[in-house]
Amino acid sequence: MTRGITVLLSLCVLTAVAYFTASKWAIRHQTLTFFDASRQRPVEIAIAIRRDREMQAEAGLAELPVVVLNHGNTVKFTEYSFLSNLFAVRGYLAVSIQHDLPTDAPLVTKVGEPYVGRLPVYEKGVANIEFAVAQLQTVIPNADYRHLTMVGHSNGGDISMYYAQLHPERIRRVVTLDNLRVPFMIDGKFKTLTFRSHDPVFKTDPGVIPAQDVCDKAGITVVNTGFQHTEMSDRGPESVKSAIAASLDKFLDDNLPGSDAPKAGPRGRRPADTLAAASR
Repeated sequence: MTRGITVLLSLCVLTAVAYFTASKWAIRHQTLTFFDASRQRPVEIAIAIRRDREMQAEAGLAELPVVVLNHGNTVKFTEYSFLSNLFAVRGYLAVSIQHDLPTDAPLVTKVGEPYVGRLPVYEKGVANIEFAVAQLQTVIPNADYRHLTMVGHSNGGDISMYYAQLHPERIRRVVTLDNLRVPFMIDGKFKTLTFRSHDPVFKTDPGVIPAQDVCDKAGITVVNTGFQHTEMSDRGPESVKSAIAASLDKFLDDNLPGSDAPKAGPRGRRPADTLAAASR
């Protein structure tokens, strides 16, 4: 009996080691730094890409979909690996961009100005995205840079939505994690998924999230969670990251070619309202 248990434990250990080894080697991670001479500014990016999909793209057998991940204020571009790895596993080229530099002015709030004074920050983010994408086209040419999936947390979510407003023809879909300032687009040109926090400090500005009936018509899925605003990065607990990843995975499945649009549950309850219940 003891020998049987020992063998079983050994098999479990071997299986776990094989899993983590495969996870480590299946996705290639790389950090690159480009220099934008026109703005005299370095732009650092981290890429995550599944090795077999990269080889297919290099052989001209596949064109990789591209997702751009935009970090929140004071959070680094490398702190969203739970999202970049999810996209990489699904065959995407995941591109995380560092938008803020230590020499940049701090993010401030100026009531009465467009986006409470943060328009220059969003414009800087758009310029970073445009520059990074242009540089990547020479490094990884076999990817679809014409149709981007935009993902962003907090200030990065606002950058994502602002970019989508400027360039809707380049957007495949948008995913935001508790962006607070830039209103969602309601023309239905692309699908949007947004996770909302239940946070006493971070409050969404009026007019950012449309009414429920407008969301339904525009293809905007609003996921009301019980999570804190600052938990929606690698810094958050595993339960939060796992719940977000599961809901995002379902959203991406629903938006595969030939599939239906994201579906809402009964009125007043979104598909992932269980996230709110699970976190309380």
